[in-house]
Amino acid sequence: MPYCEVGRYADGEKWEGVRLFYRRYGRGATKVLLIIGLAGTHDSWGPQIKGLTGSLEPADDEPPRPDEEAGAGAAGAAEAAPAEGDDAGGDGIEVCCFDNRGVGRSSVPPNKSYYSTGIMAKDALALMDHLGWKKAHVFGHSMGAMISCKLAAIAPHRLCSLALLNVTGGGFQCFPKVDGQMLSLAFRFLRAKTPEERALVDLETHYTKEYLDETVGSCTRRMILYQEYVKGISSTGMQSNCGFEGQVNACWTHNMTTKELDAIRSAGFLISVIHGRDDIIAQLCHAKRLAERLVPAARMVELHGAHLVSHERPDEVNNALMDLIKATKSAVKPEEWSAQPENVSETGALISGRPITVTMRTDEGATATNAAVAVYNLLGKLQLSFLYLIGVIVMGFEHMRNIVKVMKPVRVAAIES
Repeated sequence: MPYCEVGRYADGEKWEGVRLFYRRYGRGATKVLLIIGLAGTHDSWGPQIKGLTGSLEPADDEPPRPDEEAGAGAAGAAEAAPAEGDDAGGDGIEVCCFDNRGVGRSSVPPNKSYYSTGIMAKDALALMDHLGWKKAHVFGHSMGAMISCKLAAIAPHRLCSLALLNVTGGGFQCFPKVDGQMLSLAFRFLRAKTPEERALVDLETHYTKEYLDETVGSCTRRMILYQEYVKGISSTGMQSNCGFEGQVNACWTHNMTTKELDAIRSAGFLISVIHGRDDIIAQLCHAKRLAERLVPAARMVELHGAHLVSHERPDEVNNALMDLIKATKSAVKPEEWSAQPENVSETGALISGRPITVTMRTDEGATATNAAVAVYNLLGKLQLSFLYLIGVIVMGFEHMRNIVKVMKPVRVAAIES
């Protein structure tokens, strides 16, 4: 099995190595690194792997073809050309995806201090070094998009392009808007102990109801996906508490400074921010705000779909990713990329070049608007605090119930002498 050691952590008196499990698909000089989100494993990228390489068969053990070796050599020689990167050696695409630390077959460090988007970005960078990739197109989803942002800020010279799917800015932006549906989902998620219970919650948070209720043959898509989710969770096992808490900590502590965003924006590579309009986990407004801060390098792509828009609308997502790769290969300048006119495709994708920015006037209206924004942000934080409190209460209830079970006296039958 392909593993890459990316670091070490202290476990009591001994040091343990952090190993990442990864898979490679396809062959070619164009390299694509896929970084998955919270609690996800590498195989969550299935629709994109198929769309980019044409196959779901791992290529980990296949020897490189002679034409690929020649192409890789040409790519290395052409690396000095700023817009070409690793794309200069051929038409094939090689994809690598992996399990982040804390999930799947990768190591699970025991303390949440070993998890941050910065640390996990360095994991991805170490994997690129392990593979011998000088540059790559980096595509991330949700938490993986946060990690991708950190990677782009740490080593902008290693990226050919950047795609951020269903991304937020971390911290309070990670939490959804609180309503009855979300409180119900949060309660059920915290109580989920089996693959079946977890699958039911995941479906409602990952997809739109419209998509789940579509009829496929003699049953609904919901039934098909439920079986696939249960099978997938059962095969890899439920994510450990250490891994989950560590990855949540990475999302909660994630923050992109102005200096980091400036480094990404001025690096010269193209950026696509792709988001589902109906995402209840990562709200669209946060993705738009990030895209605005990455002008002129960023293009905003809105699609009809929820948090897993990459599964719900795979063709549109794959087309957007291929457009990014082709534009990079054609040496399209960031200003030209973001200046594309707003366009609504036949499938409902809204492709917007330069994100709309709001100009605040310096008069009484501006003061009132700023006050309204401050109140709105305060209410949002209060909502999130309420959601956190609900979670603490639920976990406390479960803990007390377990204590009562342990302390409950056990009846012992009398022994006759």
